[in-house]
Formats: sequence, structure tokens, C-alpha cells
Amino acid sequence: MSMILVTPLSAIETTIRHYRPSHMVTLLSPEHMIETPPGVVPDAHLRLGINDIVDPAFGDAPPAVEHIDRLIGFGRGWDADAPLLVHCWAGISRSTAAAYILLCDRFGPGCETDLAKALRRRAPHAFPNPLMVQIADRTLGRGGRMAEAVAMIGRGVIVAEGECVELPLEREAL
Repeated sequence: MSMILVTPLSAIETTIRHYRPSHMVTLLSPEHMIETPPGVVPDAHLRLGINDIVDPAFGDAPPAVEHIDRLIGFGRGWDADAPLLVHCWAGISRSTAAAYILLCDRFGPGCETDLAKALRRRAPHAFPNPLMVQIADRTLGRGGRMAEAVAMIGRGVIVAEGECVELPLEREAL
């Protein structure tokens, strides 16, 4: 079964060894960006240098349209024959937002609430970055449904770092 995996930075080596993902998305502040780890082909590693902020006025590298466009394009190039690993520093905000965006794009319009609820069930700690989701909502033409769904699931359980989360690509498995 193919899936999107969400992890914190501290778990990427273990996750790569265990799941053998074909693609990887790194969402870190530009000054903390990592090189492609062993086990991942450099051309299959999207590195987005963005800060985990919800207001573009409060940071040097806020999530922007070009980042979300690159994320969506990268996701569309993934054939899903092997897992896709998405990580940020803590595996709570940027990475869960990216996974949610990729799932919404893959499943199509009308799935936004169901996918947000599935994300909450599988990742009680998830707090998808609202700015990333708002940008994707506009980019994908979802009329506010993605942003509303993420707001509806709320903040989640407060933790210092998330755990590895499996998000299967089969709707009934979510």
C-alpha cells in the first residue's frame, strides 16, 4: 500500500530505512536546510526553505504561492509506487500541512473535510500550517473548504515533536 509519511527531522533516517520512500519533501527554515539523505535520489527530493509562520509579515521566509506550486507539482510527479516522505523540524505543522495539501490534490474536490478528519485521527498532534493551507486552497480552487476543514480539526494535542504518521492513499484505509 502506498502512502504519504509525515515525520520530524529527527526520524528521517529511521523512516527511510524502514519504509524506503521513493520521494521526499523537506520543509525547513532556509538556514536549517539539509542535504539529501542516503536512500533518497537527489532528483526525488524537494527542499522548500520556509519558516513555520502563519503571517507573512513575521518572518524572512514565509510560505508563498511559489512554494505551494512547487509542492503540488512535485506531488503530481510522484507515481505512488513507493511512499513519499514529508518532514519538517517537528513533524507537526509544515509537514502535516504539506501532506494534507498533497492528499487534497490527489483525491480531488469535495474531500477536504474527510481528509482533515483522517489527518486528525492518524496524527492527534497535527497542526497544519494555516498559511500553507490557505495558499493551497486558492491554488487548487477549493473555495475555502481546505482552510475551513483544517480550522475545524483545531490545534491538536500539544507535543514537542510528532511521531511517524502513515497516510494511506486508499480512501477507505484513511
